[in-house]
Amino acid sequence: MPVQPSRWSFALVRPILLNKLGGLGTRNKPLKRTAWLDGLRGFAAFLVYWHHHQLWAHYPTGETVIFENAFGYDNKYYFVALPVVRIFFSGGHYAVTVFFVISGYVLSTKPLSLIQAGELAKAGDSIGSALFRRWLRLYIPVIGTTFLYMSCWHWFGIWTAAGEMKENWWAELWSWYAEFKNYSFVFRTGDDSSFPYLYNFHVWSIPVEFKGSIIVYTALFAFSRCARNPRIWCELSLIFYFLYVADGWYGAMFMAGMLLCEIDLLAIANELPRFFSYFESFKELLFLNLFIASLYLGGVPSSDWDIQVLEKSPGWAYLSYLKPQAVFDFKWFYLFWAALFLVASVPRLPWLKHFFEGRFCQYLGRISFALYLVHGPILWVLGDRLYTATGFTRDSHKERLPKWIDAFPISKAGPLGLEPSFLVPHVILLPVTLWLAEIVTKLFDEPSVKIASWLYNKSLAPRSTPNLNP
Repeated sequence: MPVQPSRWSFALVRPILLNKLGGLGTRNKPLKRTAWLDGLRGFAAFLVYWHHHQLWAHYPTGETVIFENAFGYDNKYYFVALPVVRIFFSGGHYAVTVFFVISGYVLSTKPLSLIQAGELAKAGDSIGSALFRRWLRLYIPVIGTTFLYMSCWHWFGIWTAAGEMKENWWAELWSWYAEFKNYSFVFRTGDDSSFPYLYNFHVWSIPVEFKGSIIVYTALFAFSRCARNPRIWCELSLIFYFLYVADGWYGAMFMAGMLLCEIDLLAIANELPRFFSYFESFKELLFLNLFIASLYLGGVPSSDWDIQVLEKSPGWAYLSYLKPQAVFDFKWFYLFWAALFLVASVPRLPWLKHFFEGRFCQYLGRISFALYLVHGPILWVLGDRLYTATGFTRDSHKERLPKWIDAFPISKAGPLGLEPSFLVPHVILLPVTLWLAEIVTKLFDEPSVKIASWLYNKSLAPRSTPNLNP
């Protein structure tokens, strides 16, 4: 029976939160084994949201450098820059590296389980299907959200400080198409595409996600016939190559996720190499320390690529000597270890795993991709105006948003990053962002999975049946 348009429209815009927190209020079935990964991804997406709002709001005051430098750097001592604390104010880069490690883990789960079971033909089918569907899965939501965002500039006459509007919608449409077609080809040479800078800064990570996916699928194919120990050594060798030989930090993160998946599946089957048995007696203490190390390394200073900045940062001088020669932007090296330690620790620390399996983190996990895609446009359209109204003003606002300047002035007293003038707008911004993320999840994210699967199934050759006639 076809769904009525009015019913479909209501279901699209009805907040999931009204349904007992995203349908998670009453659990009719137990959580899947890797539910903690969904919760971790969702929480990481929220960190990205919070980080970008902090930087955008505080850019006019020149305080963004405080968020992205170590506590005590240049004799500046702020609560938001304290080790571990800084993760909750400027943990966006940390969160993105966690995304990449999680992706390596999730993409490997089904193929590796089949490889370990010796079902190589099924593993090959699984990898082929996943690779066919991956581009569509990643790029359909990007296409949909950026198209609507750039169209709204012209349909509703919306100005944003994060982009330069063309003279009319048709010119904008051509620019959007021309930039997207280059952006969509991840093996291009020369300059990077301008697409993220024009239509959504934050989608810079999507081509990286696709390239990392190809690395994982290729490694799965290449190592599928290897025995257990040689396969683990091959995975470790690729991680070493990406991190210490070539500047392929993102490849190391995806391979780290694959390695963690391999180890977890072997542990479930009680087939871990003997080496791991030496850590069994103090496993929880080991991973507690790795978790603490992850939180510290996740706060690596990121205001500059110059290694001298790290050398002069309190608490980082000795750690700066660990940076490999191959890595250009040093933060990714330290964030690799931070993300690896975090994803390895969560399932082995029951209290931490329970947190990420909680209802709100699971809700965030469901909408995490859409939240990542929409939080920027909402920040630049609505957030920019609300921050202008509460006292965070840019020079461009004097010409473009004069009526918004100090329309509702609120005190900036209190710790940096926790000022009432910053927090109050989120009474509106956070619910609106979550709501629109839910809509995008239902409108683009979930359908992209179905469309990719449908196209793959339509493209399959018919299976031949054996002739049983004599």
